[in-house]
Amino acid sequence: MELLLKILASALSLLIATWITPGMKISGGYGTAVFAAIVIGLIDWALLKYTDLKASPKGRGSTGFFVAAIVLYVTGMIVKDFHVSIFGALIGAAILGFIDSVAPWGKLF
Repeated sequence: MELLLKILASALSLLIATWITPGMKISGGYGTAVFAAIVIGLIDWALLKYTDLKASPKGRGSTGFFVAAIVLYVTGMIVKDFHVSIFGALIGAAILGFIDSVAPWGKLF
């Protein structure tokens, strides 16, 4: 149940970020955001497992910021109806890092 709530909260964060970020767009609605959140989570898990890098701008400095931007960009290539330019991935990573630091759901799970 906790994993499902994390995925739904991540999808909401992603929708907020796409609303604010130029160059980042979800044209398929909340279902696409949920699928993109799952893909981001899987890529993040694989990176952490095999390289010890975590795609999180929050608390990881510039390395985490750039890894998060790359993960967003790659997710845009994988998920249909989720479009991310390179510029959008950079801004989106910063916005998602900010959302992660201030969103109440980060403390709930």
